[in-house]
Order: sequence, then C-alpha cells, then structure tokens
Amino acid sequence: MTAKDIGTRGLTAALRVRTEGKVDEESLTYLMERVGAALGRPGLPAVSGEVRVTRAAAHHVELPWWAGVEIRIGNERVVVHALETTVRELADRLQDRLRGRVGRVTHRRDATRRTSAPPPWRGGPQQ
Repeated sequence: MTAKDIGTRGLTAALRVRTEGKVDEESLTYLMERVGAALGRPGLPAVSGEVRVTRAAAHHVELPWWAGVEIRIGNERVVVHALETTVRELADRLQDRLRGRVGRVTHRRDATRRTSAPPPWRGGPQQ
C-alpha cells in the first residue's frame, strides 16, 4: 500500500459542497482537505452530508468567513459551525470541532450508562 492509496479522497466525494460569496477554488480545496482529515478515521461508518461555505460580501464585517457541516455518520447526525476571519483559520477550527464531534459519536456506545453489578446478597460477584 502506498501513501496515495491511504488518502481521504473517497470521504469528501460523499459530501456535497455549497458556496456563497467569492470563495476561490484554492480556499475550497484547503477546507475540504481539512474536513477529509477530520473524517479520515479508520472504522468510521458511511459518511454523507453537506458542507456550506459563505464569505460575506461587505468589507466591514469582522468575521467574514462562515462554514457549516451537516453530515450523517451511520445513523447519527453531526452538525458543526465555525466563523473566522480567514479561510485558513476557518478550516482549522472546523477540523478541530468536527474531529471532536465525530469522536463523541463514535465512542457514544462505549460511554453509555450501564447498570452496575448487583450486590453480593442479590447474586452479584462474590468478593
């Protein structure tokens, strides 16, 4: 297996991308690389959804870049939003937030609340 075989090309192909405002191709490529890196975990169920990127047209806006990701991972829905001044900061923040949400979704079954073992006088483990 070579380095080009383990990329995240297949993950970002399942995501639709919508843009508003003047979003250039280079910015969009960088953003999708970051989203693909956040979703490039081994053992992750099928991912599908949408990435929306908006750049404000007004020059006086303090945080002109906005991105929202709404995806489905298996049966779970994950929604992440970010608002930043540059596209690089936006992509990095979106990757961090998406990685955290995906981590919570994938490990939710492990952290579910379980009943404790019954006490010894009710048939539980003997000490």
